[in-house]
Amino acid sequence: MDGLDTDSVDSSQAERRPGGVVAILAFAGIVAAITQTLVVPLIGELPTLLDTSASNASWVITATLLAAAVATPVAGRLGDMYGKRTMLLVSLLPLVVGSVVCALSSTVVPMIAGRGLQGLGMGVVPLGISLLRDIVPAEKLGSSIAIMSASLGVGGALGLPFSAAIAENASWRVLFWVVAALAVAVASLIWFLVPADRANTAAGGFDLLGALGLGAGLICLLLGVSKGADWGWGSATTLGLLGAAVAALLAWGWWELRTRDPLVDLRVTARPQVLMTNAASILVGFAMYAQSLVVPQLLQLPEATGYGLGQSMLAMGLWMAPAGLMMMLISPIGAKLSAARGPKITLTVGALIIALGYGVSLPLLGSTGGLLVVTLVCSTGVGFAYGAMPALIMSAVPQSETASANSFNTLMRSIGSSVSAAVIAVVLAQMTTDFGGFALPSEDGFRVAMLIGCGVGLVAAAVAFLIPVPRPGALPGPGTAPLAAPGTAENAGTAFEAKA
Repeated sequence: MDGLDTDSVDSSQAERRPGGVVAILAFAGIVAAITQTLVVPLIGELPTLLDTSASNASWVITATLLAAAVATPVAGRLGDMYGKRTMLLVSLLPLVVGSVVCALSSTVVPMIAGRGLQGLGMGVVPLGISLLRDIVPAEKLGSSIAIMSASLGVGGALGLPFSAAIAENASWRVLFWVVAALAVAVASLIWFLVPADRANTAAGGFDLLGALGLGAGLICLLLGVSKGADWGWGSATTLGLLGAAVAALLAWGWWELRTRDPLVDLRVTARPQVLMTNAASILVGFAMYAQSLVVPQLLQLPEATGYGLGQSMLAMGLWMAPAGLMMMLISPIGAKLSAARGPKITLTVGALIIALGYGVSLPLLGSTGGLLVVTLVCSTGVGFAYGAMPALIMSAVPQSETASANSFNTLMRSIGSSVSAAVIAVVLAQMTTDFGGFALPSEDGFRVAMLIGCGVGLVAAAVAFLIPVPRPGALPGPGTAPLAAPGTAENAGTAFEAKA
C-alpha cells in the first residue's frame, strides 16, 4: 500500500481474519477507556498521597480531559495524512510514558503531567474506528464499528472495579504500571497483527495554526465548564475563560474556512448529515454521562440518609460493570438494525432507550437492583447510539477525511459529557440536605438530575430523527461513493471513496 508497503502485515490478512483485527482494536479502546476512570477510586485520597490540596488534586482528572480534547482532532488529521495505524502506534506512546510517570510520581506536578500525557492517547478509539473502514471487508464493517464503539463503555465500566480492587489491595502505583503494560501489549499486537492502511499522500500539509487555535479554544471552554463550579460561575476567571473560548473558536473557524489544508474541513462538517449527527452526539454525550454521575453517588452514600445504599467503592464498581458488558452484547443488534433500516434509525432508537432508562429510574432509585436496571437500560441505548454515529459520519465524508471527521465527532461527545458534568454538578450542589453537619445532595436533587437526562435523551432522539440522510441513489458529497439502498452494508456506513 502507498507509503506503508514495507509493513510485514498486509490488508489481505485483515480480509482473512477480520475478527482478530477488530478484537485488537477493541482491546485498544478498552485500555484507553480504563485510563479515563483509573483515578476515580483515588479521588478522596489524592490530596494525602500527593501532599497537596483537594483543589490541586482535581487537576489530575482535568488534565486528562483537556489533553484528550486537544489531541483527538489532531490525531485524526494526522491519521488521514500519514495512516491511521501509524497514528495509533504514535498515540499509544504517550499513554505508556504517562502511565510510567504517574507510577513514579510522589507529588502533584509530575502526576498532572503524566495524566496529561495519558490524555494524549485518547485518540485511539476514533482512529481505530476509521482504520476499520480501510481494512475490514464491507460486509463486516457495520458490526465491527459497533463493537469498537462499545469498547468505550466496556473499558469505562470495568475500569471502576479494576481500579478499586487494586487500590484496596495493593499500592495505588500498581494501577499505572498495569495500564503501562496493557498499552505496551496493545502496541505490540497492532504492530505485528494489524495491517497498514494507505497514507494519503495528497492530503497536503498539517495546519499547525489551526491546531493551536482549536486547542486554545477547547482548553478555555472545557476549563471554564469543568472548574466553573469550584471558581464560581459568575467569577471573572470563569467568565473570562468562556469569553476567550468563544473568541478563539470563532477565529479558528474563520481560519479553517480560508486555509488550504485545514485541520478540520468545516465545509464537510457543515453538510447537513454530518452537522446534525454531531449535534445529536453532543446531546447523547450529555445524556449518557448524567447517570454515570448520579448512580455511583447513590450507591455509596450512607444508608442513614434514607436514600443512599451504603456500598463500598469496589461494590459500586461491580454493580456498574454489567452496564459496560451490556454495551458489548447489544452492539451486534444495533449493527443489524443499521444494516436493515439505516444508522439514523439506530441512533434515534438508542436515544429513546436512554431516555427510557432515565424515566424508569424515578421509582427505582432506592435499591441496588433498581439502579442496576437503570444502568443496563441506559447502556443499551448508548450501545445503539455509539455504533450508529460513526456509521453516519463515515457514510457522508470522503474516505480521505474519515479519521478527522470521526475524531471531531468524538470531540463533540466529549463536550456533551463535560457540559453534563457541569450541569449535574450545579443541580446537586444547589439541592442539598444536611447530614451530620455536612451538605449532601438530596434525593430530590438526584431525581431532578435524572429528569434532565431523560429530557436531553428525548431531544437527542428528535435531532437524530431529523438527520437528513439522502435517499438511495441520490448524489453524495464530493469524494464519497453513491449511497446504497437500506439494508446493505454501505448504507450502514461503508460508503467508500469513489475511484476515478
